[in-house]
Amino acid sequence: MAEKKSLEERIESTKRHLKENLNTVRAGRANPALLDKVMVDYYGTPTALKALANISVPDPRTLMISPFDPKAVSDIERAINEANIGITPANDGKVIRLAIPQLTEERRKELTKVVKGYGEEAKVAVRNMRRDINEDLKKAQKAGDITEDDLKEDLEETQKTVEKAIKEIDEMIADKEKELMEV
Repeated sequence: MAEKKSLEERIESTKRHLKENLNTVRAGRANPALLDKVMVDYYGTPTALKALANISVPDPRTLMISPFDPKAVSDIERAINEANIGITPANDGKVIRLAIPQLTEERRKELTKVVKGYGEEAKVAVRNMRRDINEDLKKAQKAGDITEDDLKEDLEETQKTVEKAIKEIDEMIADKEKELMEV
């Protein structure tokens, strides 16, 4: 069934996107993925930070950014400030350090809401995929391309795939919430 393969690929894509979004949520410990969406204006061209510098984690609460081109330090610092990730960069001329502050209880709860929002977006996307495939299957049955028994079987299979995906999304969200609430 081509629809099933297509559905599974689209679900995997949705889960990958969710994972990328969850990685950008700061959990009080240093994670280079926090900077994945930072774009630096490098000689007039928007460039991903990870293409311009080595990002390391010297200790659990610090990110160290070592630019390949020392002249790019101020551009990188400006881009981090503009990215509004809530961390002020410290620049010593050669490297940039980001000290990740401890999260307050209030901030942890706010971030948990953000994470739940990401999860809900992913689940809505998966449900929309199910709706589209179900409509396609019903059209195929009306056109005589598949039998009523095949339609019923395919609808059940689609539902099982969607339920499995939603369960996996819920687990991803629960893991991130657990990580956020750790002190």
